[in-house]
Amino acid sequence: MRATKMEDKKLVNVLRHSAAHIMAAAVVELFPGTKVAIGPSIEDGFYYDFDRQEPFTSDDLVKIEEKMKEIAKENHRFVRSSMTRDEAIMGFQAKGEKYKSEIASQIDDDEEVSMYQSGTFTDLCKGPHIASTGELKYFKLLSVAGAYWRGDSSRGQLQRIYGTAFLAKQDLEDYLTKIEEAQKRDHRKLGKDLDLFSVNESVGGGLVLWHPKGALLRDIIESYWKKFHIENGYDLLLTPHIASEELFKISGHLQTYSEYMYAPMEIENNPYRIKPMNCPMHLMIYKTKLHSYRELPIRYAELGTVYRFEKSGVLHGLMRVRGFTQDDGHVIVAPEQLEEEVLKVFNMAIGCLKTFGFSEYKIYLATRPENKYVGEIEDWERAQASIENALKKTGYNYEVDEGGGAFYGPKIDIKIEDAIGRLWQCSTIQFDFNLPERFDISYVDSTGKKARPYMIHRALLGSLERFVGVLLEHYAGALPLWLSPVQVAIANINREQHEYCGELLQKLKQNDVRVVFDDRNEKIGHKIREHEMQKIPYMAVVGSREKDATSVAVRARGNRDLGIMTVDNFVSLIKEKSVPGINEL
Repeated sequence: MRATKMEDKKLVNVLRHSAAHIMAAAVVELFPGTKVAIGPSIEDGFYYDFDRQEPFTSDDLVKIEEKMKEIAKENHRFVRSSMTRDEAIMGFQAKGEKYKSEIASQIDDDEEVSMYQSGTFTDLCKGPHIASTGELKYFKLLSVAGAYWRGDSSRGQLQRIYGTAFLAKQDLEDYLTKIEEAQKRDHRKLGKDLDLFSVNESVGGGLVLWHPKGALLRDIIESYWKKFHIENGYDLLLTPHIASEELFKISGHLQTYSEYMYAPMEIENNPYRIKPMNCPMHLMIYKTKLHSYRELPIRYAELGTVYRFEKSGVLHGLMRVRGFTQDDGHVIVAPEQLEEEVLKVFNMAIGCLKTFGFSEYKIYLATRPENKYVGEIEDWERAQASIENALKKTGYNYEVDEGGGAFYGPKIDIKIEDAIGRLWQCSTIQFDFNLPERFDISYVDSTGKKARPYMIHRALLGSLERFVGVLLEHYAGALPLWLSPVQVAIANINREQHEYCGELLQKLKQNDVRVVFDDRNEKIGHKIREHEMQKIPYMAVVGSREKDATSVAVRARGNRDLGIMTVDNFVSLIKEKSVPGINEL
């Protein structure tokens, strides 16, 4: 009988966990003296961390993979055994396995230690595993990366080998094809090829330099975002990049988030910090006057740039940076407005994502953690009920992540699926029972008494940096016309058309078309190829025939010849296709 998707997922996770175990067995056999650390299954595969003086090479991965195939062919059974914690510590110390010994030492005295052996290799492991190594048939080792033991940069750096494994050969082949396609779509390569952005170590890791075309792309997104929020009843805010340290003491960020904050700077003997969040400043704006229940909900929004420390090892193009602009929003609501406002924010998020061309979503409701949380149970229950009722009204399927909420409130997470099936976290609708208390915000209710409002943090796109990275990979750099920094490239065949092309350039600019004129003394075929590689949506090619007829020969991206058009008809085509939400040429 065919397994369910959930059963399949569990089986794949067990298979991948076992694959990590088999990989470790292969490594210690091929490279004596290598120390083993941990090897879990992960979302798309598995990894194992090793301590070895010499770096693993691509040739080593081939050898390890071949040895894994040998071990699989030998069909060793996975045999579970148990021992006391002290026995496990002594056994690993005798072998010089300091990482396993450390893991064992952190197990409770009265808890048995689970071990799994296959062939000559024994690993500290809770399991479960496949029955025998022969069940591993379809796998591939992918890459090597550095990793700190326990994520602590003060400790030794290990080498992490990544791999993947599947139950079916076709699934593995499909995944490897997906990886190959993802590499072609890598936003870091596209950013360089299309001259959109760069990161320069002389400026600092994780700090993005937006080039003219990238800055224009940002401006297009930001202009749409501002208009969209104003239309949906939001007031736009602007707040400083630094603030007194006292503000972050009030918010609690200094006490709970300081490891991600940059060091203080002294200004007139007072410590200031670069802001890691926008919300404290939004609440200070709210507190500048008394508010009535008639004003609620109050909706604030800001494209606020924040700075958070990330270790250099996790920085990744636009996806993981140290300075980024959040599409931040905070909604102050009365308790009775919760459900209606959650539904409104959710519909805003979906509408915004659809405009950018994303139509497939995974939606999660994360509820109260079991132990560590702030606020009253009844507030949590009311908020969770409001979220759930609102989600039911949307008609979208969602999953409940029991206990997965932040300590200060439940939330909705919306993940978008890109063109090659990858999921990206973008929109979040997050309740907060903490900051309203810490900042002592209030409103006057219908009885004339002071009451505590609820607060909703919400982001539709996440950060602009990361969202631009997602857009580039989703569209493989071929952005829709309305988002393209350059919408049209005019190319003349020879100098005789130069004056006419100049007039055409001005005509398009007057109609708000983002256009460039390529008047280089190059063959027209060369120009066409270059602009095609730059993924410019349209080319207006002008030769003697087009000049004499005051027309243009139009080519659409993808080497599509649209034929001869009058200039007015070409302008109409551009205007028609430049509307936000029209994502195909």
